[in-house]
Amino acid sequence: MFSFVNIFRIVAFLEGLSYILLLFIATPIKYLAGDPQYVKLLGMPHGLLFVAYIALAVLIKPEFNWTNKEFGYVLLAAIIPFGTFYIDRKYLKSAK
Repeated sequence: MFSFVNIFRIVAFLEGLSYILLLFIATPIKYLAGDPQYVKLLGMPHGLLFVAYIALAVLIKPEFNWTNKEFGYVLLAAIIPFGTFYIDRKYLKSAK
C-alpha cells in the first residue's frame, strides 16, 4: 500500500540519485568537455524531485514526531551528496 512515507522514500532515493548524477557526471562533462546538454537534461527532474522531497518531508514530519533538529537534518540532507540515502537508513527504514 502506498503511504506518504513510502512515496517519500522513493522520492528521496530518486532525488539523491539525480543529485549525484548531476554533481559527479553532468557537471564535469559540462566544464571539462564543454557539453552542457546533460546538465540541462538532469537539472529539471532534479529540481522537481528536490521540491517534492521538501514538501513530503513537511507532510510526514508529524507522523515521525521529528524534533526541529531532526527535521533540519532531513531537510539538510537534500543538499548534501548521499544525504538522502543516510536519512532513509537512519529515519525511514524502520518505518515500514
